[in-house]
Amino acid sequence: MPDVKEAELVTFDVASENYRHWRLTIDGRIATLAMNVNEDAGLRPGYKLKLNSYDLGVDIELYNILQNIRFEHPEVACVVLTSARERMFCAGANIYMLGTSTHAWKVNFCKFTNETRNGMEDSSRHDGLKFLAALNGTTAGGGYELALACDEIVLIDDRSSAVSLPEVPLLGVLPGTGGLTRVVDKRKVRRDRADMFCTNPDGVKGERAKEWGLVDDIAVPAKFPEVVRARVEKLVADSTRPANAQGIKLTPLHRTIDGSGYHYKHVDVTFDRNARTATLTVRAPEGNQPKTIEEIHAAGAQWWPLAMARELDDAILMLRVNELELGLLLLKTSGSPEAVLASDAILLEHRNDWLVRETIGMLRRTFARLDVSSRSLYAIIEPGSCFAGLLFELALAADRSFMLALPDEEGDSPKIAVDDCNFDLLPAVNDQSRLQTRFSNDARDMASAIEAKGKLLGPADALRLGLVTVAPDDLDWEDEVRVAIEERVSLSPDALTGMEANLRFPGDETLETKVFGRLSAWQNWVFIRPNSTGEHGALKLFGTGSKARFTWERV
Repeated sequence: MPDVKEAELVTFDVASENYRHWRLTIDGRIATLAMNVNEDAGLRPGYKLKLNSYDLGVDIELYNILQNIRFEHPEVACVVLTSARERMFCAGANIYMLGTSTHAWKVNFCKFTNETRNGMEDSSRHDGLKFLAALNGTTAGGGYELALACDEIVLIDDRSSAVSLPEVPLLGVLPGTGGLTRVVDKRKVRRDRADMFCTNPDGVKGERAKEWGLVDDIAVPAKFPEVVRARVEKLVADSTRPANAQGIKLTPLHRTIDGSGYHYKHVDVTFDRNARTATLTVRAPEGNQPKTIEEIHAAGAQWWPLAMARELDDAILMLRVNELELGLLLLKTSGSPEAVLASDAILLEHRNDWLVRETIGMLRRTFARLDVSSRSLYAIIEPGSCFAGLLFELALAADRSFMLALPDEEGDSPKIAVDDCNFDLLPAVNDQSRLQTRFSNDARDMASAIEAKGKLLGPADALRLGLVTVAPDDLDWEDEVRVAIEERVSLSPDALTGMEANLRFPGDETLETKVFGRLSAWQNWVFIRPNSTGEHGALKLFGTGSKARFTWERV
């Protein structure tokens, strides 16, 4: 793949003064986020974002706004998502954008949008930030999927506004951001009703939408604001967010992009295009770190756990969209494991503070991006590494981990360590810790890991406890790692993505694993079938006046 020109790079940070698609107002404990999409401001040329339809750029703004609410406005207990347009909430993902996009673009668009929706539910579940969708007009496709991510949905009952998931009957595809899963798993809509709903392009209105459980309440236009306000106040009362806290400023990321990679203060990414790999290195905290709540708040966005999480999150997203052929991420760390463990102790001590809690949430969602990334992950544990505590999550997220075992006379081998961050603090999308996932909840293995908490473990102990995959000695190290890398990148990327998605989440499923596993797999397949994207496919012909011509095989 040729180098992506900087002008063509997709970046995922946007300053508030540059928002073009959303209006944010804050009134005490309530934030109102009104969708008002600028139809001429698509992320790519060739389509107009009519009827509050959205593309990746619209969702990038939404992601940034939600981050700002989390950290800059801790007093906000509930976010109301609505529209600045009359009789139109959101028409969903822009169909012309989907029809002209590459397969990879569509998939990455759906994945990022999924993660933003999942992040809303994550904040509600863990951090007390509640969401209500005030649907003041027609709500279709991805617009309804955004509403489904909220805690509650109120629909205006004006005899014309409906909720719908029209992808199957109109486009020959599936609701790509979790709609099908949330209808039956989250909202518990009866499957026969869900079947009728998802095959009716006109959707469901008013009383029937409420009766079927597609919305929580309805209201005629004159009473709509009153009903919304009453339900919002109940959500505010249930929130654990502090009413009188002072937020911090999320300062802009300092990121340098050049031909060799992406470079930040605590995270560095270097490319090897010939080998089709990227090396992602996370650095440990250095120097004196905050110890008290006052010092943590004074450090704000520069506090190492938060600063590192923001940089790592950005790097993962940048790699996904801009570097499609770098299929293997080599995960490395650099610095003092003791410094990481000391930082973790402060994080754990103050975990009930709102800023620390939000930082933990940011870390949780960032590591989850690695879990669901369509990239192979190898952790490389060498002298100078600091795979300890929080940063050991990188090794636990990896598909394999390689730890160098040096002879005693040639110097100290690298050390790893687990602490309480690795047990219940950062569950993956399967709602289990990565240690639980690694050991399939085996009681004996988990007990051994608990006994090892806080200890610096060399290669022999790490291997004995099952915390690393292999620990070659210095004679075999270079060849074993090289061969493993060469073999991995020689395999089919499609087969690897399917294999990794199956192996990374053993055991019981959650809504999130269903969305990223079952639904994403089918959506990916449907997107490349001729019935949707072929010359006579529904997605290609939408809006042309021509009827799609389907092949009728059921495979």
